[in-house]
Amino acid sequence: MDNVNQADFWQQRYEQDSIGWDMGEISPPLKAYIDQLPESAKDQAILVAGAGNAYEVGYLHEQGFTNVTLVDFALAPIKAFAERYPSFLAEYLVCADFFDLSPSHYQFDWVLEQTFFCAIDPIRRDDYVQQMVALLKPKGKLTGLLFDKNFGRDQPPFGGSANEYRQRFVPYFDIEIMEPCYNSYPARQGSELFIKLLVK
Repeated sequence: MDNVNQADFWQQRYEQDSIGWDMGEISPPLKAYIDQLPESAKDQAILVAGAGNAYEVGYLHEQGFTNVTLVDFALAPIKAFAERYPSFLAEYLVCADFFDLSPSHYQFDWVLEQTFFCAIDPIRRDDYVQQMVALLKPKGKLTGLLFDKNFGRDQPPFGGSANEYRQRFVPYFDIEIMEPCYNSYPARQGSELFIKLLVK
């Protein structure tokens, strides 16, 4: 397996425009979720980690959310996002390894998950859970999409199942929602779970 834990791996993929699961737009389930949020959510501290081309971050920005942090450890997609959204504050564009973010510096009300979990080396999934707990405020939430599919390969995206996810998350999160998406992007129909997990 190529080293998906290295920024260079992803930098090259973005430079070559070879992110095979990039939809080119915000994911429909996440758009629907964002659209139903109350006005009071617009100043909450939100993290989108491993954001890549960050269509969700762009949409949040367009809808008036003011405290959204984009994190990716490849510089190429961050630069491209900054060019698309010149009014987005540079201080919220963070080129760093998610696992290196310091909880003493970063604390979020909620995290929007979109293709980051499936991109990291599966051996780091428990590390992902621990870091999410550390970065979320008390009773913070992790919400978004996870693949409900075994891709049967050693390249991202890496799939999984609801049973696996429950085993990993239940010690640290209350599972409010973990169910198949009814409004997935057409190419992903039947292969996504929508999650809403609350820190215990």
